[in-house]
Amino acid sequence: MESVVSIAEAVNSGSTTARAVLAEHIARHHSIHPILNALVQTRHGEADREAAALDRHPAGPLAGVPVSVKECFSVDGLATTLGIPARRGAIDRIDAPIVSRLRRAGALVVGKGNVPQAMFLHDSENPVWGRTNHPHDPQRGPGGSSGGDAALVAAGVVPLAVGNDLAGSIRQPAMACGIVGLVPRTATWGGEGAFDTMPHLAVVHSRAGLLTRHVADAEQAFSALSSWRQPHPCEPRSLRIAWWDGTGPLAPSATVRRAVGVAVERLATAGVSSRQFDDSLATEAAAVHLGLLSADGGSHVRDLFAGTRPVPQVDQLLRRAGIPRWIRPCLAAFCRLGGRRIEAEGLRWTGPRHQRALQEVLAARQDMVARLERMAGEYDALICPVSALPALRHGTAARLVLAAVPCMLANLLDLPAGVVPVTRVHPDEEVGRGASADPVVQAAIENERGSAGLPVGVQVIGLDTAPGRGEATVLEIMRLIEKPG
Repeated sequence: MESVVSIAEAVNSGSTTARAVLAEHIARHHSIHPILNALVQTRHGEADREAAALDRHPAGPLAGVPVSVKECFSVDGLATTLGIPARRGAIDRIDAPIVSRLRRAGALVVGKGNVPQAMFLHDSENPVWGRTNHPHDPQRGPGGSSGGDAALVAAGVVPLAVGNDLAGSIRQPAMACGIVGLVPRTATWGGEGAFDTMPHLAVVHSRAGLLTRHVADAEQAFSALSSWRQPHPCEPRSLRIAWWDGTGPLAPSATVRRAVGVAVERLATAGVSSRQFDDSLATEAAAVHLGLLSADGGSHVRDLFAGTRPVPQVDQLLRRAGIPRWIRPCLAAFCRLGGRRIEAEGLRWTGPRHQRALQEVLAARQDMVARLERMAGEYDALICPVSALPALRHGTAARLVLAAVPCMLANLLDLPAGVVPVTRVHPDEEVGRGASADPVVQAAIENERGSAGLPVGVQVIGLDTAPGRGEATVLEIMRLIEKPG
């Protein structure tokens, strides 16, 4: 499958047809679907008719580009099940706003990508559509919750996919699959009509974003779906970044730490100035963000199941979310005594909150907003990990929730963010963690075994909050980090 840029150029110039491009996509889908199971709802017949119409009058910045969309976005005639059997009959009757804009730009929407049940895990598996496998290792998942779409892009089934992100749901699978992810600010795009599983949230929201194989493709798609246009490239020597390579309570894999170093080195070669910080800011943000997400005790997500039982990993997380605040200090102390330090942190950060406790968390967020505004006076962007680990083994996402701590700063403060692949795990980086009684660390050790060759990327977070400008900075820095070829 060619790139977004090359397909649109070829279809618009007449050197190929949209139907020929679609036929290539369909053949690729059929060849890999038995292994990947990522495009779980298709509309190939409808897309073929749209391609035929486009070939009569080829036009649009995404002309002929096959696109998948995450299952939570409505596509007329398909279903938004969220992987919940009780929602099998939830047929979409209209297109989500971003789907309509994709069509107007000439894209061919080919179907929906798989998600975790209720979009509540970083592993895309559910009892409606089954399990999506990682493109390079079927024993691992592509991440989540936009995991099905990330797998499709990484496997070359589509060159462009649309997902959304509330706690790393675009960036974590982008890193796991070795592709590019982009999450614009709320003021730039917003949620674009995705199903809202957490309506209790007031100051943080899920944001629509993009998954591609190359930064140039993300730029073209972002421009096509926005009023934004790429400004003249920044002079690299005028860019200033802050960076860290820590990942919160769970220490990073050796490859994750190395990837940040490689990215900073590439930026330095391009003339970008940088300064190293520790990861305390990101860890504090994760605590606040998870506090907001869990303030309802998981009740809104639980309501989606209409009295049926979630899959075990989701059920485990929902039960944990519902533990009353008053008992959590005792449970956390018990966990620490038993060597379960990381679980103790999770218990301390999360849980149901009444109004006064919720206001305290909101005040902590507002304090972080003020601190980041001051930081934005000195730096254009932050470079940091996406996750403490490369792609996770199936069945371990609930245990390793806090591996994604680095993602949550951008969500909490509504900052534009992106992911760009940097390197792959070296064989000697599969080991190195010391022995531990902590089950989260033990799960991390098991995940690192057999990880050689898996991709690892870094996260770029923009500090300019003007719509379009922050995204432009993120894309510019990602382009400087991206390895040629």
